[in-house]
Amino acid sequence: MKKKTVWFEVAENETIDDCLKRMQTEGYMPTGRREEPMFQEVNGEIVPIRQIIQFKGTYISE
Repeated sequence: MKKKTVWFEVAENETIDDCLKRMQTEGYMPTGRREEPMFQEVNGEIVPIRQIIQFKGTYISE
């Protein structure tokens, strides 16, 4: 039995559309989204390196 809700993270090498298609293939529909920045220390200074995007997927019952 699949979980009712799962968080899917957009991988570094995929687009948002690719992630949404992957969710649909696994039987989930996007019902939420969250973003948070990822930081890295460079020469003693904290700098943002990329944005982490996640979609909350709700299982589509048939």
